[in-house]
Amino acid sequence: MKKPTPFLTERQIAKRVKELGETIARDHKGKGLACIGVLKGSFVFFADLIRNIDLPVTVDFLGTTSYGQQTRSSGDVKITLDLSVPITGKHVLLVEDIVDTGHTLHYLLENLRLRKPASLRLCVLLLKPGKLLKPVPIDYLGFTIDDRFVVGYGLDARERYRNLPYIAELPESAREEE
Repeated sequence: MKKPTPFLTERQIAKRVKELGETIARDHKGKGLACIGVLKGSFVFFADLIRNIDLPVTVDFLGTTSYGQQTRSSGDVKITLDLSVPITGKHVLLVEDIVDTGHTLHYLLENLRLRKPASLRLCVLLLKPGKLLKPVPIDYLGFTIDDRFVVGYGLDARERYRNLPYIAELPESAREEE
């Protein structure tokens, strides 16, 4: 299996993640921050991001699915892993890898708002504005990309390619390989 060619390099990603972490820390100065990563795709970005936030942070995860083993979202969002601690009254940062249609994040933001955090902000590594069906309020954005199927840096195709240290477009022929 040939590795796909990067279009966002390790260096570009690291630089932008550092900038995001510094901005988040500045915006939340003097506050603790409950950071929530959306599994599985955001785990690499999430780990790098929180190491660049110079604040007291707590870490938790939400698991969701809307893809299953497919390469297209079904639009039906399910929580597969819920938070381990309450977020009521806390300043919360939700961290996601990519926004395609917006269905998952729209659902998660509504769900988290019902839990009454003091504040709720969203940090997203990648946005595909051309695919957006449900607008979501992104407070911190890494990169805007064209409508392409991307892998690497935590993003997958049928659970593969998450370990690539860069982000690459995956040709359709490679998406269907077993």
